Amino acid sequence: MTSTKPLRLLTSMLAAALTCAATLTAAPAFAQAVIVAPMAPPPPRVEVMPAPRAGYAWDPGHWRWAEGRYVWVGGHWQAVRVGHRWVPGHWVARGPNWRWVEGHWA
Repeated sequence: MTSTKPLRLLTSMLAAALTCAATLTAAPAFAQAVIVAPMAPPPPRVEVMPAPRAGYAWDPGHWRWAEGRYVWVGGHWQAVRVGHRWVPGHWVARGPNWRWVEGHWA
């Protein structure tokens, strides 16, 4: 008669691995704070976009809400994700407030 201990151990290990994998894939890839400002951002500053760089997309500068006021963040390059296009971050009016939508690849 053969022992079933190795089979039970293998089954338990497989169940644990599948549970871990399901937990990791169900979790969001990143946590992101929701940024809300009580007033509209100032008009964007005029920036001179540098010459194109192969393999990069230009992310234009924007206003960031910090410590109760808007602060300018200059533009920068984002490494291209093949098959995607860069959507720059932008402010969206939500009632009397403004919400920041982070730049992302679509």
